[in-house]
Amino acid sequence: MKRYIELFLCFFKIGAFTLGGGYAMVPLIEKEVVDNKEWLDKQEFIDSLALAQSSPGPIAVNTAVFVGYKSAGFWGALCTTLGAILPSFLIILVIALFFKDIKDNIYVEKSFKAIRPAIVALIAAPLYRMGKNAGINKKNIILPIAVSMLIAFLGITPILFIILAAVGGIVYGKIKEAK
Repeated sequence: MKRYIELFLCFFKIGAFTLGGGYAMVPLIEKEVVDNKEWLDKQEFIDSLALAQSSPGPIAVNTAVFVGYKSAGFWGALCTTLGAILPSFLIILVIALFFKDIKDNIYVEKSFKAIRPAIVALIAAPLYRMGKNAGINKKNIILPIAVSMLIAFLGITPILFIILAAVGGIVYGKIKEAK
């Protein structure tokens, strides 16, 4: 029972004190799960992120499921999942109760605008670390940055790049297979 409470509280704390969504939670999850608690080693954590990204649903919840299951089976996965989602649910519930009173408050609006750069940094840090751990070098990052810029500044739909990447992957695979 102690293990389940520990799993729940670990993910509850992460969920309660992270702004910016799942990718912003990744460095906190890694620090707790790999460094502090040692529930997973670094490679298992990277594998869990790959699995979490390829599964439908939020990355933080998917990672919580993997960590909980790996640590304590089904009940561990349930505890980590509840711990990860409960803070957001409670915060949204409280905001909904007071939304009429704060929706036009200039200070609330300015606070959220001020938080944005920190959230970008919280998302960029784990992406950089994951790329470094996966062996991605500086040359390999040029294409994703170029695509991001084209989407952001020229308004090109991301669907086009997904289709081009799929076709390119198929062509590359056929060429490699032929050799």
